[in-house]
Amino acid sequence: MTQADILAVLSGGVVGLVLALIGGGGSILATPALLYVVGVANPHIAIGTSALAVSVNAFANFINHLRRGNVKWRCAVVFGMAGVVGASIGAAAGKATDPQILLPLFAVLMIVVGAAMLRPRRHEGDGDVVLDARNLPKLLTYGLGVGALSGFFGIGGGFLIVPGLIGATGMTMIQAVGSSLFSVGAFGAATAASYALDALIDWRIALLFIGGGVIGGAVGASFASRLARRRGALQRVFAGVVFAVAAYMLWRSLFSA
Repeated sequence: MTQADILAVLSGGVVGLVLALIGGGGSILATPALLYVVGVANPHIAIGTSALAVSVNAFANFINHLRRGNVKWRCAVVFGMAGVVGASIGAAAGKATDPQILLPLFAVLMIVVGAAMLRPRRHEGDGDVVLDARNLPKLLTYGLGVGALSGFFGIGGGFLIVPGLIGATGMTMIQAVGSSLFSVGAFGAATAASYALDALIDWRIALLFIGGGVIGGAVGASFASRLARRRGALQRVFAGVVFAVAAYMLWRSLFSA
């Protein structure tokens, strides 16, 4: 096993852990890791490979959370399917937008989302939420909107899916994290399929990345369940990661040469 192979497994472990812990961050972390840590030379191959790896890891972590009872799968499927439609619309708009303003705009959006997640909630959420006639329109609307933003900015959108699920249904944070992984997987699969058709995936690196992600995901799901028992802890971790990534994106976009 080469150094690049080892780095691919370790990078996948970190991405899998973050995905399982907060339901987002996989796409934002995976592509830079493949480019700057693993050493994938072609950015397009890095994007295609990361999309495949994040998709598989997201579905694997979805199963981990499902086994732990952290998934409202009917809500997750409705939200995810609406999101796939929205992503295709958003991607078309994103391609027509100056790329120099996309990342700063997304960073600002992330800061707004992080601040919203830190707002005190009257209760920790309804753990008995089910798909019904009241939340179905919200799930479709929020899913379409989050998918459109995800496609527009060209990023998986996990940071938006979690608050979107909470806003649409009122489910608990841990349930939103677990349920969000279906959408993350679906969005990633659609992107990966497009890149695979153009032979822009390094299958060896993808498999190593996925292997590390499965291990990291199991650890992350365990941590997430423990944090969920402490009032507001998972929300604070989620917001902290959002703020950190948003700050980095703003720095790279505005001040990096």
